[in-house]
Amino acid sequence: MFTYKSILLSIFLSIFIYLEYLNISIKILNTIFALSGFILLFQLSKKELFVSGFLIGILWFWWISYSFIHYNLSYLIPIVIIIIAFIYGLLFYFIAFKNNIYYKISYIFLLSFIEPFQFNWFKIELPLINSYLGTSKIEFFILLIITALLVNFKKRYLKLTILSYIIVIVSLIIYNIKSNIIIEKPNLNIYTYQTSIKQNIKWSQKYKSTIINDNLNVIKKAINNDYDLVILPETSFPLLLNHQKDLVKELLNYSKDISIVLGSLYEKNGQYYNSTYLFQNNTIQIAHKVVLVPFGEAVPFPEKIKNLINDIFYNGASDYLTASKPTTFNIKGIKFRNAICYEATTDIIYNNLDTNYVIAISNNAWFTPSIQPILQKLLIKYYSKKYNILILNITNK
Repeated sequence: MFTYKSILLSIFLSIFIYLEYLNISIKILNTIFALSGFILLFQLSKKELFVSGFLIGILWFWWISYSFIHYNLSYLIPIVIIIIAFIYGLLFYFIAFKNNIYYKISYIFLLSFIEPFQFNWFKIELPLINSYLGTSKIEFFILLIITALLVNFKKRYLKLTILSYIIVIVSLIIYNIKSNIIIEKPNLNIYTYQTSIKQNIKWSQKYKSTIINDNLNVIKKAINNDYDLVILPETSFPLLLNHQKDLVKELLNYSKDISIVLGSLYEKNGQYYNSTYLFQNNTIQIAHKVVLVPFGEAVPFPEKIKNLINDIFYNGASDYLTASKPTTFNIKGIKFRNAICYEATTDIIYNNLDTNYVIAISNNAWFTPSIQPILQKLLIKYYSKKYNILILNITNK
């Protein structure tokens, strides 16, 4: 059954994204909305939860289909949106599959680990990111327990359950405040170049020289202003940089005066990598991407199905290749873990982390104008808090 509660739940668990998009960050509001949403999770029926999940799938991820415009597949946009919404509708439907408090707690907690088609941008605890509450798994699990007890026993023990709920929520708020760690900024003078290049011109030969010259001028400006490090976004040089000998030579020359981190592609034996290049002291270090974007850079299906999809929709293009493990750059004596766009919002990139600093370069032009850059920002904040690290996110768009 469709009720107003279904709409309310979808709003409560999505509004934090749109408030951030409007540059509105009021912690008490985000806290109230998130807590209200989690209370409703334990109250709605299967059909109501399906509707809520369907709407949440749209409100969080309507932008995903934008990238199809650049493959001349615009006709797939409504189909993709409906499929995504249906998947999340099903995931929410099973919250009430059993009318059992322990089942619901366990399933909702499990939902925070589920990644449909290796896409992990739905974090059910993420509405707490700009609230007074924490987003760690243990804090979220405690929140689910106390919320379930409130919903299930308030009729029999109204005062006791409400008092217990308030005490636990206040305790979680105090714990979150005390557990926040401030990471000192790296002792480097860093110039970050945030660009705004549309995807439909980024790879056009017509604009290639302009983009390259703009990038080089930024590097020269950073040198003239005595910066130690300049960072440019993902694929800021939209070409196969390892095949551009003259350009590489020029960048190496600049690297005698400044360390340069930039994004570009890398080709070897007909295989392609999405990569980060570090030019420093007349040397090059290249870090290949470890985690690819599902359906954007890799099709998460068995080989035969993958090849069929690539043939039909991507003109027979192959998936990008990946590195076996993340790369840590040593820049003027300070370590920085490298991350490229999507992988900055995955746990894999933080494996065996040996530094407090991460450089995350992104190209969000595939999905703009939309809420995608905002959702990415919130997720990066989530991982920053999870691992107690400082993430420098340099983006296009």
